[in-house]
Amino acid sequence: MNTANLIESFSEFKEFKNIDRTTMMRILEDVFRSMLKKKYGTEDHIDVIINVDKGDLEIWLNREIVFDGEVEDANTQIAYKAAIEIEPDFEVGEEVSQEIKFEDFGRRNILSLRQNLIGRILELEKDQIYRKYKERVGEIITGEVYQIWKREILILDDEGNELIMPKSEQIPTDYFKKGDSIRAVVLKVDLRNNNPIIILSRTAPEFLERLFELEVPEVFDGLITIKKIVREPGERAKVAVESYDDRIDPVGACVGMKGSRIHGIVRELRNENIDVINWTNNMQLLITRALSPARIVSMDIDNDKERADVYLKPDQVSLAIGKGGHNIKLASKLVELELDVYREGTEAIDDVDLEEFADEIDHWILDQLKSIGCDSARSVLEISAEELAKRTDLEEETIGTVIKILQSEFD
Repeated sequence: MNTANLIESFSEFKEFKNIDRTTMMRILEDVFRSMLKKKYGTEDHIDVIINVDKGDLEIWLNREIVFDGEVEDANTQIAYKAAIEIEPDFEVGEEVSQEIKFEDFGRRNILSLRQNLIGRILELEKDQIYRKYKERVGEIITGEVYQIWKREILILDDEGNELIMPKSEQIPTDYFKKGDSIRAVVLKVDLRNNNPIIILSRTAPEFLERLFELEVPEVFDGLITIKKIVREPGERAKVAVESYDDRIDPVGACVGMKGSRIHGIVRELRNENIDVINWTNNMQLLITRALSPARIVSMDIDNDKERADVYLKPDQVSLAIGKGGHNIKLASKLVELELDVYREGTEAIDDVDLEEFADEIDHWILDQLKSIGCDSARSVLEISAEELAKRTDLEEETIGTVIKILQSEFD
């Protein structure tokens, strides 16, 4: 029996991936033995011989020769008269080996074997996919967008395996269409109804860490260590790095000449702003670096309450807070302390520099507001719309739009 012909006769087998020839032979043997045991009651007197190189599978039925009329079990015994028809030299007590042909099994058994074979290969393939991706959790993979749904995207890897990226694991500004190439990190691998579900992510800190390893050779080689990453996907990220070699500037190496290295990462993350800072065990210095570009005047750290009060000059407060509060929020996560920002000598302040609204408000409008002494959102909102119209060349409709944008930041 030629196994290759057997496999060829089952068109479904052509679709299976990652099944090597040796494994296929082993599965065939197991499936045949199971069927033989069902047909003959036992498999002890049956030999299944497989030649992996030639792709041959032979099945031999071994039966003991007994005197005519004394056959009690036709599966294990054969009459002397029938035995000498096979080979005239046989004698009672010897063993006869007969090859079982594929067609001898009958149509029903062949169909059953076919279903069992397909089932076994499917199970093996699922197990291989599960183990393969279980070992690749935390690694970046590249796939092709195959289907886009409201809550998730279906992605195919280079072997045609199906991968899932939920909406929650996509950067808010991500936009994909069918056929697009996509890079993401393997977040986790689950089993649902015995089917492997591979979840990808572009928002996980591990994705940003792997991108640094791809773009910065010193990180890949271990000369620079990424101590911690905090992200607001699509908005801002802070990456704390450290080098044990005094000759290497970890921040400079990660950014690259004129930002050459970090620009590739920023593009991949849909223009997410990335702050790379030097890691230190000195908490006061770490907070100072984490709140960059704001310049801190002083701070009080209360480790018991896991918080710190940070004092800055009035013009630095909006820089410390950042657009949408992302800067101070990420700084708090990085240092693992609740940070409260204060104007020097005053109570806590919540304000945002006007420049943070440059993507929503035209520069000439911002310049008009700055010309009357307004450099932050609060300073504009403290003036009535009528007063703003009198003191600037802006139209009432424009002023209304500006106030709405600034107010929404605090709402």
